[in-house]
Amino acid sequence: MPTTLKEFETVFPNLVNDVLDHCRQYGLPTNALEWFEKNAKHNTVGGKCNRGMSVVDTTSILLGHSLSQDEYFHAASLGWMVELLQAFFLVSDDIMDASKTRRGNPCWYLMPDVGMIAINDAFMLEGSIYVLLKKYFRSHKSYVDLLELFHETTFQTELGQTCDLLTAPEDHVDLDNFSMEKYTFIVIFKTAFYSFYLPVALAMHYCNVATEKNLKQAKDILIPMGEYFQIQDDYLDNFADPETLGKIGTDIQDNKCSWLINQALQRASLEQRKVLEENYGRKDSECEKKVKVVFDELDLKAVYQKYEEERVAELRKLIDQVDESEGLKKQVFEEFLRKIYKRSK
Repeated sequence: MPTTLKEFETVFPNLVNDVLDHCRQYGLPTNALEWFEKNAKHNTVGGKCNRGMSVVDTTSILLGHSLSQDEYFHAASLGWMVELLQAFFLVSDDIMDASKTRRGNPCWYLMPDVGMIAINDAFMLEGSIYVLLKKYFRSHKSYVDLLELFHETTFQTELGQTCDLLTAPEDHVDLDNFSMEKYTFIVIFKTAFYSFYLPVALAMHYCNVATEKNLKQAKDILIPMGEYFQIQDDYLDNFADPETLGKIGTDIQDNKCSWLINQALQRASLEQRKVLEENYGRKDSECEKKVKVVFDELDLKAVYQKYEEERVAELRKLIDQVDESEGLKKQVFEEFLRKIYKRSK
């Protein structure tokens, strides 16, 4: 049985207390301890936690049984470390993007009395990962591999963010800057590694099946799957019903180097290109409508549907070819694909 969000969330208060205990040994004043606790809870809890729960579910599949209390706690702890990494990225991204809301609340830096303290708060969230990793996995034979995996994935995500910020700054629209090559780099490094590969690789290390062959098989499937997931996201931002999606798409007004604009640029006539250049990335709903008209004229909905079927067929073929002789299970990837194929939000 897959873990539930409710069950997964029961582990987090223990982990926050662990980090608070670690801070107390340095004599951190009470007001600062309370501030960290508020920061951790506001920024880490409240999302869907798909990344974190994937560590638990993957561990259960790899071990081939329902997890014991101890196994569940350790797998969920690794899962919460992924969620802390996500929180570190989101707090930072919201400042860089001058975003206003996150998960229906004001962004952390816009909360009362926070402001630019949020930058240090983001560092604290990232630092907590390593406090917890040392406490619970110091004696695990893959401790160094787990450490390196978090460091490497963090750096890869930062590379993706660098490329994203340089390619599509919100205050300067230049469609010549966009390309499918840049787009692919951004989504693989900014999304696929930490959202898809990291949770599975953590579970593999924890279960002692992280052989070189297995890690390569996982990466070869999960990176294109993560790319597909982000392309889905870009598609839904424009074409999904906001009621179903749970938010109003903003990619066009935010000058995002999205899959749709890159597909449009490859197909647009000179007249359509002119419309895109004059209206894309403008904080204006009329401009946004004109861009959407071009997307419809180019039938990007059909372009996406063709892409989706081709990519999913490729992924299923790769999953079928997984060699399970060293402890990896096809079911891990089948579950990931099942959750995202044809999703509507």
